[in-house]
Amino acid sequence: MSKQLDVSYFPLLDYAEAWEMQKSLVKEIDGAKRNETLLLLQHPATFTIGSQKHPEHLLWNEQQLRDKGIAVFEIDRGGDITYHGPGQLVGYPLLALDAENMDLHGYLRNLEQVIINYLAKFGITGGRKPEYTGVWVGNEKIAAIGVKFNKRRQRRGFITSHGFAFNVASGIQHEGFTGIIPCGIEEYGVTSLEDCTGQRFAVQDVARELLPCFVEVFGYEPVIEGGLV
Repeated sequence: MSKQLDVSYFPLLDYAEAWEMQKSLVKEIDGAKRNETLLLLQHPATFTIGSQKHPEHLLWNEQQLRDKGIAVFEIDRGGDITYHGPGQLVGYPLLALDAENMDLHGYLRNLEQVIINYLAKFGITGGRKPEYTGVWVGNEKIAAIGVKFNKRRQRRGFITSHGFAFNVASGIQHEGFTGIIPCGIEEYGVTSLEDCTGQRFAVQDVARELLPCFVEVFGYEPVIEGGLV
């Protein structure tokens, strides 16, 4: 029988609030006080800088950031700098990886596979680049991935946090992405679901439609807590 996965969607959630929520949920899941959880959401315009800190990859100065209303957070996930904003579906899986399923690289590949399987529904070939984490359509990145593996307290294993950012809205690559070198990658561009299909999508609908791809890859039974009904 599949394990239950609590799933919630938030139309717009401040980054700091979402980060604190993840930390709290990780502790609850580690203590067996709640089910493993998937948060699906959008953030206001935000830059996040992961553990591979490269200040030179942030191209805008403090005045430009204020003028554009973009917050900046140095956070505890892997990876370099990326952009979050409206029109992008962010997913934070908080999953227990115990001794029998502690393939950490395999976890990243599974996150990529969720997006790849979803894109295939529209006839889009999503792929990987061996040197980079994420999902690509040709030479343009459509989904960035950066995670943290939180060590469990009472048993061997990890609880995952952070996750994926899937570009949905057309033109998102011309928003905050122009203020950074995304993930420190200069030679390739960024694209979105709408740009690849020529269709228009509500991010909430994409979250609802992507969920079956997630639970199929990871083997869960979803329990919808809010936002996707």
